[in-house]
Amino acid sequence: MTITTLSSRELNHDVTRAKKATKSGPVFITDRGKPSHVLLSFDDYQQLTKQRRSIVEALAMPGLAEIEFEPPLVNIGIRPADLS
Repeated sequence: MTITTLSSRELNHDVTRAKKATKSGPVFITDRGKPSHVLLSFDDYQQLTKQRRSIVEALAMPGLAEIEFEPPLVNIGIRPADLS
C-alpha cells in the first residue's frame, strides 16, 4: 500500500491524479501543511467500515423462505424479588 500526500492546491489542480492514486492506497490531503482529509477508493472505504447488511436486508435474502426455523417456546416464570 502506498500513501500519497497532496496539498489542497495540488488536489484542486489535478483531481484525476488523486483519484488514480487511490488505486494503490489512501491519499492524504493537507491544508497549510497539516493533514485535513483522506481520499479512499470506494472498495477501501467499504472494507474499512465493514459495511454490513441491515436485519431487513438479511431477512429479505432470496431463498430465506426455504429455511425452516421453529424457535422453542420459553416459559418465563414470575417470582417475588428477594430484597434481603
